[in-house]
Amino acid sequence: MGKLIKNHWARLIVLTASIYQIAAALEGFFWPKVFWDFLTTNLDPAVRPIPILQILNLLLGILGLAWEWPLPIFAFAQTAMHRSIEARLAVYPLSALAALLLYQGTNPGIYYLIGLGVYFWAFSEGEMVCPVPWSLPRRKSAKRVGHV
Repeated sequence: MGKLIKNHWARLIVLTASIYQIAAALEGFFWPKVFWDFLTTNLDPAVRPIPILQILNLLLGILGLAWEWPLPIFAFAQTAMHRSIEARLAVYPLSALAALLLYQGTNPGIYYLIGLGVYFWAFSEGEMVCPVPWSLPRRKSAKRVGHV
């Protein structure tokens, strides 16, 4: 059995969350609703008449999609920002918060929180994100002494 590479697993979870967040933002343009409107109506100006929360969710979903699935046309895959788990741990809580505020975005918000937990697990164990997406870290070459 192989070893679980947690940052790859977290990448799949966050990819799912970002695609779902984009869909929720697009749906939010047609049916604007704040998830917490049963408690208060103070957040309603964030979704109508100007769709601020929907636009924010759309931009954060596109950022998450571009960050976790870096296409060569964006030239983002080889950067230090792409390889940084710490940056993900700083940005994705904002994505989760924005998603959890929108009624259609509660599921991606929960997915972001799960992905954050897995990224934190990977960070705690000292994993690194490889410069080439979906590749494995190179092993250090060990010199064999006394073997022919």
